[in-house]
Amino acid sequence: MDGALVEEVRRHSGALRKELSLTNLVLTQVVYIAGLSWLGAAAKLGSAHVFYWLPAAIFFYVPSAIVVIHLTGEMPLEGGLYQWAKLRWGPLLGFLTAWNLWLYGVLLLAELGIVTTNNLAYATGAAWIAEDKAISIAVSIGLVGFLALAALRGLAIGKWLHNVAGATLIVLFGAMLSFSVPRWLRGEAAAPPVALEAPAWTLLNLNILGKMSFGAFSGSEGVSVFAGEIRDPDAARAIRRSVWLAAPVVTAIFTVGTACMLASSRPEDLDLVSPVAQNLNAGARALGLGGSVVPAVMALMLLARFGTGSMAFNVSARLPMLAGWDHVLPPWFTRLHPRWRTPATAIGFVTIVVLAFAVAANLGVGSQEAFQLLQSGSGISYALTYVVMFSIPLAAPGPRAPWTVRVAAASGLAMTLLYVVLSIFPIVDVASGRSFTLKISAVVVGSNVLGAAFFLLRSRRLR
Repeated sequence: MDGALVEEVRRHSGALRKELSLTNLVLTQVVYIAGLSWLGAAAKLGSAHVFYWLPAAIFFYVPSAIVVIHLTGEMPLEGGLYQWAKLRWGPLLGFLTAWNLWLYGVLLLAELGIVTTNNLAYATGAAWIAEDKAISIAVSIGLVGFLALAALRGLAIGKWLHNVAGATLIVLFGAMLSFSVPRWLRGEAAAPPVALEAPAWTLLNLNILGKMSFGAFSGSEGVSVFAGEIRDPDAARAIRRSVWLAAPVVTAIFTVGTACMLASSRPEDLDLVSPVAQNLNAGARALGLGGSVVPAVMALMLLARFGTGSMAFNVSARLPMLAGWDHVLPPWFTRLHPRWRTPATAIGFVTIVVLAFAVAANLGVGSQEAFQLLQSGSGISYALTYVVMFSIPLAAPGPRAPWTVRVAAASGLAMTLLYVVLSIFPIVDVASGRSFTLKISAVVVGSNVLGAAFFLLRSRRLR
């Protein structure tokens, strides 16, 4: 590793405020990884869901935690995965890693307004809200504006959004347990919550396993982006503890939460739009509490989404700042707010880009299929950053990782590649499998060619 580059990052990080405690890191891990939408999708598998969740945790989640902890201990630097890739694989691959992370975060934020509008329509029963483009655009602008102001104020505000969101997920999980476990113990479950019969090893089941591995359990590296903003002088120690403290909570939410879904609904009756609201509403009615809990649950889920959005916004704003530190982007991306020491210019840039994507999506620019392909492409782009991360202990120049870390990296890499390959090559019925593959590949390859071209032109200009 280049010691001068490491010291340069540490020097820049000294200007950032140290806002994050261990509690903040744990709750941020929970909100960034544990997406409740996976519970309905997993419950569709029926009682065999445990034979997907447990291999996903064993062969992907735990290995990714091991690799993240190892790399954070070796390089506890602001920027996390971007710095690891840059220092071990070189500036070009480092920039492409940041490019893919940034693209994933921006598209996630652009989608937030649409998802929120759909949830509002579901909670109020006014289905027309979801189809009203003016309302959807207004909600997108309002949410992005709020997240931008929160990001400008810094993690002093952002950490509380993350805390509330993480605590909300835990509260919702506790409510599901309180309603579902008594029904399960009384033998009144709508479907067997758990079965010990393993599913057949088919290509479809492998596809589901890949999605439940990377799709559900990815995100352990997220808090490492803020390594220079952690209160503990030993940032690597704080991140290590947060990863292991959050892991059992996240695993329980996914595995036990899916069983709770089956206690109240049969797989064919599940509402994939809002399975948690359906579960809690059924539980409340079974206890004779009366009334619908859907609006309250939707409000809590919106709080959780705000936390996820805040996390994505803060990550997306720091990546241009980091690239500015390395002179890959113009120096004005590194300008900090004079009072709050946040990357003000980068925040403004991210706001403009996110709003452009959000408005384009709401106005239907291009076909719906094109937008869905772009979303799928962004997911694969995120997976590619994990390919880079897992390849560092296995093949990158520099210190040799312990054998335990290399085994973990090999396992995580295999599961990530499974997700990527089966996302590019569809195994379900589509109009044209070849066309689908070509379009997804074009989105992913095209975005990375664009990023590489920008990096090379910028480097040539600097020389």
